[in-house]
Amino acid sequence: MTAVSSTGVTVRPVEGWRGRKRFVDFAYDLYRTSRHWIPPLRRDVKQTLNPKKNAFFEHGDMQLFLARDAGGAVVGRIAAIKNGQHLRKYDDGNGFFGFFECVRDEAVAEVLLEAAEGWLREQGLIGMRGPANPSLNDTAGLLVDGFDRAPALLMPYNPPYYADFFRQHGLERVMTMWAYYLHCKYVKTQKLRRGAKLIRRRHPGLELRTLDMDRFEEEAATILDIYNDAWSDNWGHVPMTEAEFDQLTSELKLIVDSELVFILEDEGRPVAFAISLPDINQALRHVEDGRLFPLGLPKLLAYQHFGGVHQIRMPLMGVRKEYQGQGLYAPLVLETVEEGPRRGYPACEMSWVLDSNTALKNALEEMGGVIDKEYAMFEKSL
Repeated sequence: MTAVSSTGVTVRPVEGWRGRKRFVDFAYDLYRTSRHWIPPLRRDVKQTLNPKKNAFFEHGDMQLFLARDAGGAVVGRIAAIKNGQHLRKYDDGNGFFGFFECVRDEAVAEVLLEAAEGWLREQGLIGMRGPANPSLNDTAGLLVDGFDRAPALLMPYNPPYYADFFRQHGLERVMTMWAYYLHCKYVKTQKLRRGAKLIRRRHPGLELRTLDMDRFEEEAATILDIYNDAWSDNWGHVPMTEAEFDQLTSELKLIVDSELVFILEDEGRPVAFAISLPDINQALRHVEDGRLFPLGLPKLLAYQHFGGVHQIRMPLMGVRKEYQGQGLYAPLVLETVEEGPRRGYPACEMSWVLDSNTALKNALEEMGGVIDKEYAMFEKSL
């Protein structure tokens, strides 16, 4: 499949390892002078795109495209994505697009999005949603407010003009997501303590504990079970397969602080959890061009272990459905905001929070959290 714009921009499918390498390289070229984009490790991006190394491809498929100008220079990229887990759960005919990067040229964006649409139609799909890289269980969403600040770990960053490109192509915002910022100086800890105390009176069998690294695989399976139950009714949720979760946990195990992962049990049964991770983006920003060698790895380790990381991100919190609406978030958040500063992390980003999750938004604002960034998902019929 080849798409050509009226300005001579050509979009072709990526083929071979050289094509995938150019696909990866383009983002580093595009953001080379950006003050806030955090270069992900190249090896991680390559693994995500590799069907032999990413568990997503056990149920999904993906076609990469590169756009080149009349002189042959790469000016944009996109991936068209078929998510088998999403289709099994929703049967809505929706495909996805992701890994979108583009120079500031509407014609380039238009031909890229058209190429992705064409591939999705060939797969028999009738809708396109994104960006997802490659799923909502990975880095997902488009930054639409908060461009003057660097993203937290596993959160996207992009120029402001991408949203205009999407709207001009007929993509409409289908969901808004928020990143909340909490700092120990401003969190209303006493209110959280009162809430946690009330919850414990209602549920005298509650016990909160941290992650047991000696039983890591068993603990991970427990968290996956709670997550897939807790999030099952959330907008866009797709259950992780065991292989996807094993892959994720093996990667996060390298940076996890077990004292910042909490599991809440009721009479010994795990019913809720909260995971916070050191925001190593604050260290990755010093790894030039996303390369670990020869100097990237020493810089990463130095900044990670000697005071260069002073924030955590809570990417996941889940409460079993039968316990939802009872305020079990209170002891989880309380322990996080109290233990974080003790371990050198005075600030925490909680992201993302769906705009439809009114209860959690209200709770975060009541405890002193403030909205720091806004993200969005877009969609159109094909």
